Amino acid sequence: ADMPGRERPRERLLHQGSEALSDAELLAILLRTGRRGVSVLDVARQLLMSFDGSLNHLAAATVTELRRVPGIGLAKAVEVHAAFALARRLAASAEPTLPCLSEPAHVHALLRERFRAASQEEFHVLHLDTKNHLLGTQRITTGLVDRTQIHPREVFRGAIRENCSRVLLAHNHPSGDPTPSTQDIAATRQLVEAGKIIGIEILDHIVIGNPARAQGRGFVSFRQENLM
Repeated sequence: ADMPGRERPRERLLHQGSEALSDAELLAILLRTGRRGVSVLDVARQLLMSFDGSLNHLAAATVTELRRVPGIGLAKAVEVHAAFALARRLAASAEPTLPCLSEPAHVHALLRERFRAASQEEFHVLHLDTKNHLLGTQRITTGLVDRTQIHPREVFRGAIRENCSRVLLAHNHPSGDPTPSTQDIAATRQLVEAGKIIGIEILDHIVIGNPARAQGRGFVSFRQENLM
């Protein structure tokens, strides 16, 4: 059974876009033809209803199960199965959403649980893209009391390798008080100047403490406190 031209799923997709089509209409485009006395759209509807009207159930069907539906021969079953296989591969390969670290609170939220259990100070560098999305983190030191001993080479090595032009610095104070020490401030300013020389911007340095031990202060941002 033929449908008027403008009502055919393929023509509707061309003129209105795929978002305007139902699941059955999109399936009909894959199937291309119906069977004797039954339009391709009705075959598509029967196919969908044979799997409880669920795309998830249809996507999980084998070729043999698809062929049990009237009007679905071997070729159509293989094509439908292949289409869902491609969709699964696309979903599996989709790039995960990268966290955006545009505010100090975002850095605190990212690292607070990691630092909560740390018994020693840890110094981390967070590599960012041009929109402040996190590309990766690198722990530079553990248990180093004298922050001025951190060499710029170690801090920027990973950023250079990943070809990123901006980073964030973060470290914890196991005592719970996130107030930066004079060594923290001196070392940060030294690293900022080194970054300028090699073209890598340090956006901020976040010191993370424990608000339960520091009158509600969970972190300190060098940028917000004008310390860099």
